[in-house]
Amino acid sequence: MLEYQKVNLKAEKFKPQITMMIPEDVARKYKAIAVKIDGDSLCVALPDPSNLPVVDELCLLTGCAVKPLKASEKDITEAIDKCYKVADTSKQALVDMRLEKLKVTADKIEESEAEQTRNIEEIPIVKLVNDLIGGGIIAKASDIHIEPQEPEMVVRYRIDGALHDIMNIPKHIKPAVVSRIKILSNMDITERRRPQDGHIVLKKEGKEYDIRVSSMLTICGEKIVMRVFDKTAMLISLEKLGFTKEDELRFKELAKKPHGMMLITGPTGSGKTTTLYALLKQLSSQEKNIITIENPVEYKLDRINQIQVDEGINMTFATSLRTILRQDPDIVMVGEIRDKETAEIAIQAALTGHLVLSTLHTNDAPSAITRLVDMGVEPFLIASTIIGCIAQRLARRICSECKGRGCDSCYNTGYKGRTGICELMIVSENIQKLILEKKPASEIKKVAIKEGMSTLQENGRKKISEGISTAEEIGKVIFEGV
Repeated sequence: MLEYQKVNLKAEKFKPQITMMIPEDVARKYKAIAVKIDGDSLCVALPDPSNLPVVDELCLLTGCAVKPLKASEKDITEAIDKCYKVADTSKQALVDMRLEKLKVTADKIEESEAEQTRNIEEIPIVKLVNDLIGGGIIAKASDIHIEPQEPEMVVRYRIDGALHDIMNIPKHIKPAVVSRIKILSNMDITERRRPQDGHIVLKKEGKEYDIRVSSMLTICGEKIVMRVFDKTAMLISLEKLGFTKEDELRFKELAKKPHGMMLITGPTGSGKTTTLYALLKQLSSQEKNIITIENPVEYKLDRINQIQVDEGINMTFATSLRTILRQDPDIVMVGEIRDKETAEIAIQAALTGHLVLSTLHTNDAPSAITRLVDMGVEPFLIASTIIGCIAQRLARRICSECKGRGCDSCYNTGYKGRTGICELMIVSENIQKLILEKKPASEIKKVAIKEGMSTLQENGRKKISEGISTAEEIGKVIFEGV
């Protein structure tokens, strides 16, 4: 039996001019990556080097004799993700668009949506926009920013909470890029002054992505932000949220309560919705009627009735909640408590035998109590209904490949992925008394700590000691000494 040479792809220094000899779509289809030139042969890593039809296909495509090497499918996929970066795959499209004929193409795109759908994939602008979105998905970006700057337009990806410059696009191409994104997201391409919102549903490599698009006029032109929702990433288990083992057990016990209110707190982007979805996934069963009110609905959950807020038809959190209570619910999720009216209706729901889940914007768990008081909710109602509060943040993880030194995989930041920093406060009889006495959050916090609450700072220090994150990163997201 013929033995094929094995190659360590993690140790290889790939050259773009060699890698790009195999187009990205072909590389992904056959799980093949060009590694180097050896004499007159192109060395290509494959999971199965003995697959002669694939080797022959690559010979015809590249015009070279192909020398197949052996590598694992996982290593090949990771190498493809690193090598086929958006800046490289878009290069030819940019070269094409620098030609004078691009002005005609751009005008056609703006003039007629029907015209641009004809032979669509042959238009360089279309390839460029596809590469920008596809590159963001490969990089696991949460947001893609298209920013009109001087002298060129800048593309940036937000990865693990931080923005990274990806590439510059010539200024004269800007109108065509913006128009193409608007067409994809069903926005009005003739409207340039007013902000617009749109929506793209995209399937890539067996996964479905929901992309929310927002446009806004700046002094340099229209800025586009695309928020990427990986629907599979939203459905994580409670065990992966970042709780300590003790808090995870306490949280699960709390979730078994038949009625009362649980609050998830933290700033925007701290993962509150992900935690709510993880909890709903845990609670979902055939025996329960679960209804949610969200703005917007970020993921369709099986066997759960979801309502989207629409203030244009007066479908607010408060009006929706009133309707829900006539639908015989067991569990109600309110995406966010923003005002006294919503807070009081939610509390009434908890008082009448429902389990209510919701979010607030506060710095820590005890402050959720005082925030409701500040909204004008009576302390006796809060003490009677709130059973627990969770505060959380998201901190970047140390990159497992380079151990924090910086590599291509983590964009030389030393971080890849994020972990949750959480604190869980269970409302005991002692805390109920403090609520009734209108005590400040600082006093509530002292009692909660005595009763076993692990603070955000303590959880953060644990993540540092376990080598999951760094003191610098934890300090950024907690805003207090760790």
